[in-house]
Amino acid sequence: MKVFVTGVAGQLGHDVMNELAKRGYEGIGSDIAPEYSGVADHSAVTSMPYVQLDITDAQAAEERITAAEPDVVVHCAAWTAVDLAEDEDKVEKVRAINADGTENIAKVCKKLGCKMVYISTDYVFDGQGTEAWLPDCKDYKPLNVYGKTKLLGELAVAENLSKYFIVRIAWVFGRNGKNFIKTMLNVGKSHDRITVVDDQIGTPTYTFDLARLLVDMIETEKYGYYHATNEGGYISWYDFTKEIFRQAVELGHEEYAPKRVQVIPVTTKEYGASKAVRPFNSRLDRSKLAENGFEPLPSWQDALNRYLRELEF
Repeated sequence: MKVFVTGVAGQLGHDVMNELAKRGYEGIGSDIAPEYSGVADHSAVTSMPYVQLDITDAQAAEERITAAEPDVVVHCAAWTAVDLAEDEDKVEKVRAINADGTENIAKVCKKLGCKMVYISTDYVFDGQGTEAWLPDCKDYKPLNVYGKTKLLGELAVAENLSKYFIVRIAWVFGRNGKNFIKTMLNVGKSHDRITVVDDQIGTPTYTFDLARLLVDMIETEKYGYYHATNEGGYISWYDFTKEIFRQAVELGHEEYAPKRVQVIPVTTKEYGASKAVRPFNSRLDRSKLAENGFEPLPSWQDALNRYLRELEF
């Protein structure tokens, strides 16, 4: 199986390439930089075939992907800077990447007759209530530019293809790139008091675990919409921060002990700061995975533990 992966300079694309290599599949990575620009961790992705591609260029997308002759395209590339997406001078670019770029790829997949995986987000919903969102729910009401453009990407995939997996994820962390865990660890080193919101609820997703699931998926023809985060229950960002620091202390990093850094829960309104409207309810129902024979991801607590052991902090 030959798999073309977009966005390999990001957290998920990096791990998908490594998972493909682990299973002996041929992975071809792509991103906008002239050569691989992700973390230089000497993992398989750093030496696997790489193609420069601007997904907003329809002709380039057709030429590069067609030349690769893939059986599957795993589309991880996206504009993910949620607050920046709200800037008036960025909106057009965000749409070009998340909506038009995704449509370009879907059209090439249609022409080639290959499978496509599109990575989406809980932000396509309005983030209200306390019930977990079901993968086949069509009650879309995105609250911000990022959510609106990711939804347009979803619709482009579903309208053009039948052989697709649309996989919504939330609260992502991985080795390659910035994420909430790295931010909290950095802030915790230099502050003795941190405020974190406690009224936004969801579940973290470790890209290492998600990559395994995505490759499991492309080995099948069980197409459709899925939700995929780690197991382990729904939590707030405050709960997550407390557990990050607790596990860090367990690993010998006393600088994160409660006596050294205090974590204070606040509401989203009290916290302020965010330009984009954030969902309060990011709970994603993952039961469709098991129903279709896919192995759920490990608990987020376990994922966090494995991740911290790999991080140098």
